[in-house]
Amino acid sequence: MPEPSPSHAGPFALGTFSDGAAAFPGLVAGARVRDLSGAAPSVRALVEDWDTWLPRLHELAAATDGAWHNLSDLRVLTPIEPGQILQSGANYRKHVVDLVAAEKESVHGATPEEARADAEKMMDERIRDGVPYIFLGSPRALCGPYDDIVLPALGEQHDWELELALVIGRSGKNIPVEEAMSYVAGYAISNDLTTRDRLYRPDLKAIGTDWFTAKNADTFLPTGPFLVPADFVGDPGDLRITLRHNGVVRQDESTKDMIFDIPRLIAYASTTTTLRPGDLLLTGSPAGNGAHWGVFLRPGDVIDAEITGLGRQRNTVRSHA
Repeated sequence: MPEPSPSHAGPFALGTFSDGAAAFPGLVAGARVRDLSGAAPSVRALVEDWDTWLPRLHELAAATDGAWHNLSDLRVLTPIEPGQILQSGANYRKHVVDLVAAEKESVHGATPEEARADAEKMMDERIRDGVPYIFLGSPRALCGPYDDIVLPALGEQHDWELELALVIGRSGKNIPVEEAMSYVAGYAISNDLTTRDRLYRPDLKAIGTDWFTAKNADTFLPTGPFLVPADFVGDPGDLRITLRHNGVVRQDESTKDMIFDIPRLIAYASTTTTLRPGDLLLTGSPAGNGAHWGVFLRPGDVIDAEITGLGRQRNTVRSHA
């Protein structure tokens, strides 16, 4: 495992760690981790009483007593076990414009200029009049920020999709847009991997996409390293998302390019499901996926990923065999 990066915004972050024994919740302060297992069984338990715990965590981060570890001596696990995982699709303007324009050129014979102009007009209309597209992911797809990504036996076009994820800190249903940000406890990095050539079912064309098969293989959702409290992150609508594949920058975009911002995503999701503390909401992936570059993941590849203030991931790809 590579040495974990201590870079996180603010005086502390939260995570889940192992020193070779049982996993424990930890308070990360730079390159050190304070074991919180004597106070709470998990990070999710902390988030479930977030208003009480947040000021207490400030105190613990400044204290010198307690059981502290060197971060580099620990295995870094997924920071939180979510109740449910909500994922936003087609939520970055440039990314969707690229996809729509490519289809208009290849399928409908439009010129590049016509295709892009039509696609941009469609996105402007969607921003004005549309609603987000949200689907469910499986918690079983989660893996740690430095774990190996294991390619499934079926499919060839295994792709990356780096995303800003938020963690819900309060229960709510039918949440108003103007109140939505008060429901966010913190943020984390998630990479929503997808097997492109298993996304559509040729045997069930009337049904269409198979999100379960394409997106929920074991290890297909590296998340972490940390949960960084929302108070430390600054403006989540202006963070940099950067992914390198074998050292080559493939995604490099600001969250400013979101079609539907975080308040609209939270409000929309809560019209269907009650959001509860610990739920994970992924906000979509910017342009630069492997499908765009014509490059997909192969055994031995290395993915380096980071989002401003949230730390870094590094995952090595290996075969299921």
